[in-house]
Formats: sequence, C-alpha cells, structure tokens
Amino acid sequence: MSIKIETKIVGYEVVKEEEEAAALAEALAEKEKRKSAKIIRMTERIARPEGMEALEGSTYKIKTPLDDHAMYVTINDMILNQGTEHEQRRPFEIFINSKNMDHFQWIVALTRLMSAVFRKGGDVTFLTEELQAVFDPKGGYFKPGGKFMPSIVAEIGAVIEHHLQKIGMMEKEELSEQQQLMLDQKRAEAEAAEHGKTVADEDSGGSYPASATLCGKCQTKSVVVMDNCATCLSCGYSKCG
Repeated sequence: MSIKIETKIVGYEVVKEEEEAAALAEALAEKEKRKSAKIIRMTERIARPEGMEALEGSTYKIKTPLDDHAMYVTINDMILNQGTEHEQRRPFEIFINSKNMDHFQWIVALTRLMSAVFRKGGDVTFLTEELQAVFDPKGGYFKPGGKFMPSIVAEIGAVIEHHLQKIGMMEKEELSEQQQLMLDQKRAEAEAAEHGKTVADEDSGGSYPASATLCGKCQTKSVVVMDNCATCLSCGYSKCG
C-alpha cells in the first residue's frame, strides 16, 4: 500500500525490531486484559446480587399541606463494578410509603414502573423531568420557603432528581461565587427596604423578602424588583424592564 507524503521530510528514524516487538506485545496484553475484565451493566435481566440481602439507599420525607400524613420515598442503589475503575452507583428500586391509603393504588403502580426503568439501565434521568411536569388539576402548593410544587407527583420527581445528583448521575446547577455575592447583596437591600420582613427558606437555609413573587424558572417565591429589574434571589434569573 503506497502512501503519498504531502509535506517535506525533515528527518527520519528506523524502528528497531526489539522496540517494535515490545510495543506489539504490550498492545496485545492490554487487549487481553480488557477482554478478561468483567463489566456489569444494568439490563432488563439484572437481579439482586447473590449474597446481598440488603442494598444501600436513602429515605426522603415528603410533607405536603394537602395531607395530614407524610410520604416516605426510599431509593435503593446498586454499586456496579465495585472496586474497579468502572465503579458506578445506580438506582435499583424505589418504594413509597404513607399512612394515607387514598394514594395506595397509584403509588404501587408508579413505584413498580420506576423500579423497572431503573433496572433497565441506560439514562434514567428523564424520569425527573417527566414527573416534575405533572400538574394537579386542583392546583399545586407551596413548600416552606416559597418553592412551588404543581403536584405530589412533581415533588416525587424532585426527590428523585436530588437523589441522582447525590450519587453523581446528575449535575446540580450552582451559581458562581460572584453571582451568589450579587444575589446576597440584592437580598440584603430588598430586606432593608421592607424593614426585615422575610419568608424563611428551609431548603437553602436563607430567607426571601415577604413581597417576593414566584420565579417562572425555579418555581420559588423569590423574585424581587429593584431598579426596574426583576431578579430571582434563588436561581439568579433576571428580567429587566
């Protein structure tokens, strides 16, 4: 096979047979190592690991103003390829428990479907977006701190999103240090203008002015108008006019 050289030759070096043989042997050894590596991937046939009667997981509490009883969401994870460079933590199953039996039927159906999606493998992050887009025809509710939830299902989606961020499957959008300083300054100015009247925000550990309105981006009651510019003190979204 002939090769056309388009550039000027400025030097050359003859490859020694020993070096060529060593490079070839190293490449073959690496290929064999990859073939022998046991990689576990999540598929529809995956089962609970033998000898592991318990899986690691987290339980989250959901308390809404629509119900006297709280809901507890438990997500159990499976560690794939533990101890190797391919180690990865993936959700394996989900359970939701509540004393309110009115939700029993759809909770069982939802958890079975989501658990099946988790075990199927692949990208499961789409579940968070789909669930958070569900709206209750009777109207949603505000969580402590002004965060609006369009439905209970949407809050379950928010819990799953938080869990996927916790195990590293999703990245959490965070403000830069400069943006956070600017928002803290605007918050202080707004609170001073309202003589310290604020609404506590349990999620972020901060507070928002009592006159703050709902942000269309992060669904938090944290938008204030200063200098004819509406700015969200939670996510930084701004709309000037």
